Amino acid sequence: MRFFPYILKQTGRNLRKTWGTQVMTLLTVSLSVLIFSFFFLIHTNILKAGARLGDELRLIVYLDDEVVPAMQEQLKKRITDFNEVENIVFVSRQEAFARLANNLDQDRDVLQDMSPTFLPPSIEIFPKKNLKTLTTIKRFSDYLITLPGAQKVQYGQEWVERFGYFNSLLRIVVLLSAGLLVISTVFMVSYTIRLTLFTRHEELELLRLLGATNTYIQGPLLLEGLLQGLMGASLGLLSLFLLFSWIKLRFSGPGFLNLFDFSFFPPATTCTILMTGIILCSLGSLISIRKFLRV
Repeated sequence: MRFFPYILKQTGRNLRKTWGTQVMTLLTVSLSVLIFSFFFLIHTNILKAGARLGDELRLIVYLDDEVVPAMQEQLKKRITDFNEVENIVFVSRQEAFARLANNLDQDRDVLQDMSPTFLPPSIEIFPKKNLKTLTTIKRFSDYLITLPGAQKVQYGQEWVERFGYFNSLLRIVVLLSAGLLVISTVFMVSYTIRLTLFTRHEELELLRLLGATNTYIQGPLLLEGLLQGLMGASLGLLSLFLLFSWIKLRFSGPGFLNLFDFSFFPPATTCTILMTGIILCSLGSLISIRKFLRV
């Protein structure tokens, strides 16, 4: 009897005999992959959004008075000693006044009788553009207020803190859904293979008495687990893609979803999730085989 034709034939036979359980396992695997992939997709897009928001992130330290060049160097050193930054810009009263006039454009006449001295000098600090900066910006702000001559630090505190809290919560959800994926996938496939082993117990014992190798016996069962992983992960990812496409289409137009360029997984990530599903299902299959056959 040829090895590979036998494995394919026996795998098809196993699937037909336990088709009800196979369908339940397939749905469980696909649902687990869908849940994990859904939250992971949100997380990856939030990270991208954070990177884009980080491009515009800056802290403005308002000062009591103008900073002389010698003092500027000291302040730069104190700032960079605490946290890495992209750039530090010192803005004088005159520069701040010129910016305000430029922003007012045609309404700049309202500043005609005003002196630039009513605007405070400031330091504009552009932190490193990464999510760690977004989540630790509050601590950096608390440090900046202690600088000599600092009156106030402004950086858009509310949205930065909310973004950090949301991202931390989402990271926990992703980890929990990953745990659900591992447990449910391995358990369901292990249970399905165990059921197959019980239904074929006498047949497998006869094969062993006739000299069949462990590889010969395990082959169809391992292939069964592999197929469950392949089909379940594929179905889960396909469902997520359809859901993602529907949401993009349904909520197209001006709004939050179009404020950021939300995108689906790149091919490499899709293949990684697919391979993870296959490996987990194969692992569940192998656990049942080794336990039942005492290999």
